[in-house]
Amino acid sequence: MTRSITRIACVGGGPGGLYAAILLKQADPRREVVVHERNRADDTFGFGVVFSDATLGNIAAADPATYRAIAADFAHWDDIDVHYKGTCLRSTGHGFAGLSRRRLLAILHARCAELGVAVHFESAIDDPEALDADLVIAADGLNSGVRGRFAEHFGPTIELGRTRFTWLGTTRRFPAFTFDFVRDGHGLWRLHAYNFEDGLSTFIVEATEATWRAAGLDAAREAETATFCEGLFAERLEGHPLLTNYSIWRRFPTVKNRRWRHGRYVLLGDAAHTAHFSIGSGTKLAMEDAIALRDALDAAEKQGLDRDGALARYEAERRPDVASTQRAAAVSLKWFEDTERYMDLHPRQFAFSLLTRSLRITHANLGARDPAFTEATDRWFAAQAGVETAPDAEPPPPMFTPLRLRGLTLRNRIVVSPMCQYCATDGLIDDWHLVHLGSRAVGGAGLVMTEMTDVTPEGRITHGCAGLYTDAHQAAWTRVVDYVHRHSGAKIGIQLAHAGRKGSASRPWEGDTALTGDDAWQTLGPSAVPFGPGWPAPKAMDAGDMDRVKQAFVDAARRAEAAGFDLVELHVAHGYLLHSFLSPIANRRTDAYGGPLENRMRYPLAVIEAVRAVWPDHKPLAVRLSATDWTEAGITGDDAVAFSRAAAKRGVDLMDCSTGGIAPDIRPEYGRLYQTPYAERIRLEAAIPTMAVGGISSYADVNSVLAAGRADLCALARAHLFDPYWTRHAAYEQRHDAPWPVQYEMGDEHHFTPRFEWTPRGQGLPPAGRAPQKPSLPPKG
Repeated sequence: MTRSITRIACVGGGPGGLYAAILLKQADPRREVVVHERNRADDTFGFGVVFSDATLGNIAAADPATYRAIAADFAHWDDIDVHYKGTCLRSTGHGFAGLSRRRLLAILHARCAELGVAVHFESAIDDPEALDADLVIAADGLNSGVRGRFAEHFGPTIELGRTRFTWLGTTRRFPAFTFDFVRDGHGLWRLHAYNFEDGLSTFIVEATEATWRAAGLDAAREAETATFCEGLFAERLEGHPLLTNYSIWRRFPTVKNRRWRHGRYVLLGDAAHTAHFSIGSGTKLAMEDAIALRDALDAAEKQGLDRDGALARYEAERRPDVASTQRAAAVSLKWFEDTERYMDLHPRQFAFSLLTRSLRITHANLGARDPAFTEATDRWFAAQAGVETAPDAEPPPPMFTPLRLRGLTLRNRIVVSPMCQYCATDGLIDDWHLVHLGSRAVGGAGLVMTEMTDVTPEGRITHGCAGLYTDAHQAAWTRVVDYVHRHSGAKIGIQLAHAGRKGSASRPWEGDTALTGDDAWQTLGPSAVPFGPGWPAPKAMDAGDMDRVKQAFVDAARRAEAAGFDLVELHVAHGYLLHSFLSPIANRRTDAYGGPLENRMRYPLAVIEAVRAVWPDHKPLAVRLSATDWTEAGITGDDAVAFSRAAAKRGVDLMDCSTGGIAPDIRPEYGRLYQTPYAERIRLEAAIPTMAVGGISSYADVNSVLAAGRADLCALARAHLFDPYWTRHAAYEQRHDAPWPVQYEMGDEHHFTPRFEWTPRGQGLPPAGRAPQKPSLPPKG
């Protein structure tokens, strides 16, 4: 029973450990709660800590007395200032509070004394097993001794970031949370600054390893660091000095643990996890851990669980929230590691990218927090697309701006992603494909892509895959193209492919395995390397095979033009033939088509050149690329950028950025927008328009991706399977005029009473079957 936890020892007297002691003593005053802190009472490192409004709300609910003391002293602000290339853009509505770390510790010390928690200073715990306690809370920070003592049980990992940063202070009072980006002769420097009490602000300076070393700061003392940064950010400091407090240069350590508990020991705060300072503070996470631990012990006691059950509950309930924060922090950390990549963006787009970097704030969230900032961003974005809006008119959401590629203009930025249907007969599509693609074209997307369409019979994945290698195939596709052009404003593209070593497979609902016997056929590949266990080795292509397949792509492109397609996309992804040439996992050749990247690119680029030569100049050519194989042994981000540059030189107009698929045992790191970073990098570094795909399901995310310059188009697959009219419904929810076909006008919102009340643009409609709820903002910070 958790009632037997009467003696609690907390190792570490930082805010997290102190707050845990306070809450556990408050929950049961009979408990003996002791805190052991290795430092003196007035020792502190760093300057200020940051809390979001949501975190302050949690603290207020958990312990009103502590909250009142914090609220009496914190500095609160709603604004974020972004200084960039001589401009300052301000966004409001974000809701943060700053407080001196020293003052926070004093508040918690006083609260401990009030409740009867014993706090022992200069009390280092070298042997946690010697502690006389039923529960030992390891709140002893990044370099936790308790975690180290039981490392084999906790399973810690520490990954260091690529930039260097130092934590300083200043007497300058900043009016908002301030970001600044200054370039000198050594490189680019980032500044994160915020006020935490009257006359004091935190001042964090960050730079790449190369910039930091070029400036000679790898050998600098604290005073020299302060002097250098004072000169660098003189404009922001306005004559105020910088202060030091253990202000060394370091790399940010991301801490994770396989388990947070072992016997009577439980990890809390930085001992358990860390999250990059750019999305909040470790103090916030540690204090929220303390609340979760208290809640888990209380709930376990009511349910009659023992200590192990209580700690298991704490970890099970708290870990998902921490994991979500760490994912957001990892994306934010990477944004600051790669800031140089964004330095050619327009100031407004740069600021929008910065504000939405962690994916926790979307275009819709920002629109609710700061409508003026978001409207100005939308107006700027529309103007770049050639859409001018009157000053008193609302600009269109980014997803409803046009995009021009060569002579093709798409009416909006939404793409129906290629989705294999596996129901063709000998490559010949039928009415299913007409309805499938036709309904989604009528559904409002700007571009509808066919499924992977193979250029030879042996280039199919399954017997049910579509083809474009006979006159009958061409006629069937012409029927689909004519329908789309006649009955919708959408454009239609065809994805041409050869399955390579992944061919000769059963349909997904038949097992998705290699065919055998008379149903199977000989597959092709760059090398005789099977796709995976149980798959046959493909024939290693010789020069004749390569010429025949290249000609098949050319012939299919000619047929696509004859059928009236608006765009051709070549499939260099997902482990199919052209991707397998590009990837060293499948390509083991020792001739001119294998080995270094330059050689592995040779055949895919030859196919691209050949197709571009016969595809009309006024029509765009796209490439779907697996921008990573999700393993260091495969295609890397650098490879993807190099290939995209080479493809652009050969007339490719759009990179459709996917990932993975080269081998069945290599799994992508799935998640929301998980492939978008590759589209962003290729767009910015290879200077070619990109299409983002994967983990995109909401128009809030689509608008965020586009407005931030992460991609030029967004492709959605599953969302369109669920709702062929996804784009029209998104227009309706955002109050954007997207006229329906005349046959459907009786269903237009102008002709019936909506089932839902209007919500602020971007908040969306509730799921079907649920009553409308008052829209609310996500937690800030």
